[in-house]
Amino acid sequence: MAAKIHPSAEVESDAIGAGVSIGEFSIVRAGAVLGEGVIVHPQAIVEPGVEVGAGSEILAGTYLGRRPRAAGAVARKPAYRERVRIGPGCVIGVNAIVYYDVEIGADTLVGDGASIREQTWIGDGCVIGRQVAVDRDVRVEAGTVVMFSSSLVSKTRVGKGVFIAQCVVTTNDNALGRDGWNEDVVAGATIGDGVRIGANSTLLPGVVVGRDALVGAGSVVTRDVEAGTTVLGVPARPHRGPDG
Repeated sequence: MAAKIHPSAEVESDAIGAGVSIGEFSIVRAGAVLGEGVIVHPQAIVEPGVEVGAGSEILAGTYLGRRPRAAGAVARKPAYRERVRIGPGCVIGVNAIVYYDVEIGADTLVGDGASIREQTWIGDGCVIGRQVAVDRDVRVEAGTVVMFSSSLVSKTRVGKGVFIAQCVVTTNDNALGRDGWNEDVVAGATIGDGVRIGANSTLLPGVVVGRDALVGAGSVVTRDVEAGTTVLGVPARPHRGPDG
């Protein structure tokens, strides 16, 4: 089946699969690749080096392949490859931004207004919810759900099958930016497979949350959490339940 391209769309690429649909005022640059059956809704931008897998849907206003930019206030010079890989069966939400040097696995949902920075890898079957901010150099393993308005800061590592509720914040700099960006000091959280983190929780720099642990809503995690443990409070402490 031939591609369906709206007359107002600007399509420079010749790597357009069968059955592709490209909506009004969208831009698909030369060097982009759209697999079979991809749907690009109106006013989306797909830059060179972006590959979108078969059956994926790119909703209105989405920007795939944004180049990181450092204004004078940012000392660190961005480093990235000009490529994006989006697996088959994905949905990228309205006004979402996916920077260059990002890989997203198959059947993953990226919600409206989400932002995914460079050097980030997201596995198959994940949900990156509405308005979630994924910073540079983050890894999210398969089957993980990150609910709306949460933040995964640079150097965060998230295991398989994790559930992160809304408005969860990870941090990576105990000096709060006083000493500038230091790769040897900055450390994001490490979140093990099967962990559950309740709404409005905060994870301080470098903490490790062990496999299948539970962090209660509103907690501030200041130290490592052992596997299978439930922690609550500010600061978070083990909770053993009514039976002690």
